[in-house]
Amino acid sequence: MTYLLNIDEAIDRKFLVSKTLKGQAEAGNIIHVMDAEGSPNSVLVTYRVSHYNEKFHDYQDYTIKFDNVAQFCKWAQPDNFIARNYESLNIRDIQHYIKVKNRSFTSFCLPIIIIAAVIFFALFVGAFKLGVIGAVLALVLTIGAAVAIMVVFKNQKKQEKMRLYSKISSGWGIVID
Repeated sequence: MTYLLNIDEAIDRKFLVSKTLKGQAEAGNIIHVMDAEGSPNSVLVTYRVSHYNEKFHDYQDYTIKFDNVAQFCKWAQPDNFIARNYESLNIRDIQHYIKVKNRSFTSFCLPIIIIAAVIFFALFVGAFKLGVIGAVLALVLTIGAAVAIMVVFKNQKKQEKMRLYSKISSGWGIVID
């Protein structure tokens, strides 16, 4: 998904890195785009990685080249919640948030639904040899499994956001259950 129409919109904004770039930014880091230039063949981005620790605040500047804006948006995505509360969260929490946030129907739900359908049809039609009744039963169970998987999919995203909200809000004296 492309978040920017052109690379100039990225300047002086913070982005959440979703894929580790060896020797530069690790997935879960917040980068601040300092400068960006677009040409017909590529996009050149200069960014700053801030490192927060209890004792110090450090940063490093890097420059990276992408083929297009869409490729940059796959690597770094705008995420205001994480950018605002980055100091309150650890890198493991943010990486898990990225993993859950980037799940989609086709990458998470569809493979599980297909596997469930194959198992149900193989079991009821092939193993038990129930014929039409087995096919109908397998179809009903597949639909039930699809609904259950979709509910789990949506609840995981909601629970992850609530877990992070409760973690950062505990410093404010607010407890979210």
